[in-house]
Amino acid sequence: MAGVLVRDARAQRYKSVLRIEVFIPLLFVVTVFVALLIIMGEAPRSSHTQYSTVTGYFLQDDLETDESAFNYTAVNFGLKDRSYTSEGDDPGNKLTQWQLFQQEVDRLNHEGGKDVQYKVLFMGRHGQGVHNVAEDFYGTHAWDCYWSKQDGNGTATWVDAQLTGQGVKQAELANHFWEKEIEEQLIPVPQKYYTSPLTRCLATANITFSSLKLPASRPFVPVVKELLREVNGVHTCDRRSTKSYIHNHYPEYGIEDGFAEKDELWRAGARETDPALDVRLTELLDDVFSHDDSTFISFTSHSGAIGAILRVIGHRKFSLVTGSVIPVLVKAEKVSGTGPPGNSPWAPAPTCDPKAP
Repeated sequence: MAGVLVRDARAQRYKSVLRIEVFIPLLFVVTVFVALLIIMGEAPRSSHTQYSTVTGYFLQDDLETDESAFNYTAVNFGLKDRSYTSEGDDPGNKLTQWQLFQQEVDRLNHEGGKDVQYKVLFMGRHGQGVHNVAEDFYGTHAWDCYWSKQDGNGTATWVDAQLTGQGVKQAELANHFWEKEIEEQLIPVPQKYYTSPLTRCLATANITFSSLKLPASRPFVPVVKELLREVNGVHTCDRRSTKSYIHNHYPEYGIEDGFAEKDELWRAGARETDPALDVRLTELLDDVFSHDDSTFISFTSHSGAIGAILRVIGHRKFSLVTGSVIPVLVKAEKVSGTGPPGNSPWAPAPTCDPKAP
């Protein structure tokens, strides 16, 4: 009888040990699995911002509009004369088209959700520069092959090109038109101003906006953005001046953090390609849309840079003559997945005969 009791006790201890030996590894596996699930749930998912043009509001995004003959001052900046769902709030039809459009943009932002935002970009090209006159004089082929690589021709200098007298007049025309639109159309003026660091843009922005009667809540205090500059490399007209020069000539301008004293981006032996330019301007939009809550924003920039922004937001090609302006309504939506490639090579400087046709 005693032997039976001993055997039963041993069997019971064996079963207990077996349960522990099986339970502990199983508990470890379950713990690791749960931890992995938690980590996977908390890990940030890859996402990026996708930009698109909201069409139907401006003549410039209409494929039937002739860009070669377009004059923004003759057509209310291009804003279409159309009806809006918000017109029910204006029974006396007292609101201007710009006021109705502003209500429409506010509605879109209100209904867009946390991952969607809408901004109106007024993108102005600088007035005519010395380099523009030089290219017209020599022809584009000779300019690209030889003259664009020089600092000047002995008569004129175009390093970080200055505005010509005609360029100043073009900026003054923009100023007068803004003044008229503010007074007659009650246009929503920009809440924030950004400008390229190149001298022709600094001057154009100053002439265009500094004398306007702006609301105290929306003063003209532009921020100089490195990424808003023209197609970079080879052409000396696109090599910017120093940070000190900019501050000394435009002390009221803000300069973004991290802006180098000397131009560290310009290269004599290579020039940005369109894909490389698109990457840079996408980075600019990401910066502005992520850190600026403003809805109406002004960019003073260049034909190449503005053209890249239009490509990035899916807008039709629309070339701007010097001194002209194009407004666009942009939708930015955060979507899952990785964005477009983050870099693209530059092209070597062209080697060709400037005298060849």
